[in-house]
Amino acid sequence: MEDFILYFKMGLYHVLDFAAYDHILFLIVLAVVFTIEQWKKVLWLVTLFTIGHSVTLALSAYGVLKVNIQLVEFLIPVTIFVTGCFNVFTAKKTSTEKVNTNLVFALFFGLIHGLGFSNYFKMMIGKEEDKLAPLIEFALGIEAAQISIVFGILILGSFLQYITKVTKRDWILVCSSIVIGFSLQMMIARVFW
Repeated sequence: MEDFILYFKMGLYHVLDFAAYDHILFLIVLAVVFTIEQWKKVLWLVTLFTIGHSVTLALSAYGVLKVNIQLVEFLIPVTIFVTGCFNVFTAKKTSTEKVNTNLVFALFFGLIHGLGFSNYFKMMIGKEEDKLAPLIEFALGIEAAQISIVFGILILGSFLQYITKVTKRDWILVCSSIVIGFSLQMMIARVFW
């Protein structure tokens, strides 16, 4: 049980670490297109991201995948930038089109985000023979943290749209534009060539 709590907390802190805010920025641009009424799709979004994240962690932990960490660290803000730009350019489109695309982004870009943490995860589990249990425990911590963040985003968006009469389009544009600005700074700081 102690190991479960240890890895679960590590998963929680991996997402909630404000020093590594790229994870939170990505969740913001993924979730901002949803409404509180779409909470089931939001759970799918979070789960798909966790699956993508966990697949690359597992491949790395078992030595199947080796990555150029500088490339991955650059690609992480690129994924945030692409998702934010997609939101900006499709802010007027129907939500079904955006939602389906964001679900694909969650899975595919989750693979890239998992690569960014793969070296640390390998060191964390060391030479343990059972790598699957720590991976699942860590993934559950990630899932719990992500659910709390995206539901916070949904609640804030609903509150602002209801109380201040901000339109959904404006909410998407403002949030996505702010995140795009942060991701551009991150890309510039992580240029490796």
